[in-house]
Amino acid sequence: MILEVLGSAALGLVLAFAAAHRLPHRLPPRPLVFATAVAGALFGDFVTHSALGPAPVLLTLLGAAVVSAASLSLLLRPAGRLRRRSAPA
Repeated sequence: MILEVLGSAALGLVLAFAAAHRLPHRLPPRPLVFATAVAGALFGDFVTHSALGPAPVLLTLLGAAVVSAASLSLLLRPAGRLRRRSAPA
């Protein structure tokens, strides 16, 4: 179980590094990205392990990766500036 948690945290770090390397202009500061990815991976591991019980480790790591990626996607900012025009009267 300890290795499962450590694997999930490592998976979160890998996803955070990949996101911070690929999309640095669309993400907040790196410490927030890394913390969010690791917390999302640990939470995803917890939820998957709670739902499936003693399932194979690959399934719980998959759940951790999905929740971590979803958490990182919530941090993304729009690519360009949005121009908002007022509605015609």
